[in-house]
Amino acid sequence: MATGSDGVVSGIRVDLRRLHETWMEIVYPRQRNAGDTVLGTWTPDSQFGMLLYRLWSAIGVPVIGLVYPLVLLGAFLRFQTRRIDGTATRLGVVGVVLLSVLVWGGLTALARFELDLVAGGVLAIGLAGVVATVSAALAVGARTVGGRGTTVALAYPFAMTAIFLPPVVAALFSKTLAAVVLPGSTALAQWLLDTLLAPVGLADLFSRTFDLEGAAYVVMWVAISFPVGWVLGLLVTLADFVRPTE
Repeated sequence: MATGSDGVVSGIRVDLRRLHETWMEIVYPRQRNAGDTVLGTWTPDSQFGMLLYRLWSAIGVPVIGLVYPLVLLGAFLRFQTRRIDGTATRLGVVGVVLLSVLVWGGLTALARFELDLVAGGVLAIGLAGVVATVSAALAVGARTVGGRGTTVALAYPFAMTAIFLPPVVAALFSKTLAAVVLPGSTALAQWLLDTLLAPVGLADLFSRTFDLEGAAYVVMWVAISFPVGWVLGLLVTLADFVRPTE
């Protein structure tokens, strides 16, 4: 137990040192990973310069205190996403598409015989199936192409789309589930209207133009999945920067 605790503390110290060196390198040269080099870490050669150097160092402490929890969250998300990524890689784009078509095609066919289906449910399920299948294929394809920018910009948002849609579609299958899931989606939509769209004068336009029912729930969650995917991708990127892996 002591060894494990020492390992965690040592890892945290390494993370914090890297973050602080990165913060210092925003203004000063040769800060990150320079301590063990021939030239060593750069420091000012004047008293006033050293004062500014130490002031910048002190300012970085609270900044790092705010950023480091995000690093830990990104490390956790990286572990989870790599498990999913491993499964998707083994299946390949074709395998993912075939599996998605099989699952969503079966759900759409079954929906035609479901008596407890919410109004507009068949159309919503069919639309969700198309979007989820395309999203899953694009997520795997973007990940296969490689590159950090492509992965963050495309793979993560499309993966979030494929993950978000099943619970919404399950709610459209049953009025019992809809009574639990859909009001939460409606409350979230209202919060987004009040928080993001009202300040720019677009809340009334969206309220008049769109009725949140049936397929609109699918469209809403597709729209939400993109910024969520970008945030998750950036968090994992931050974790990769601070805690690089092989």
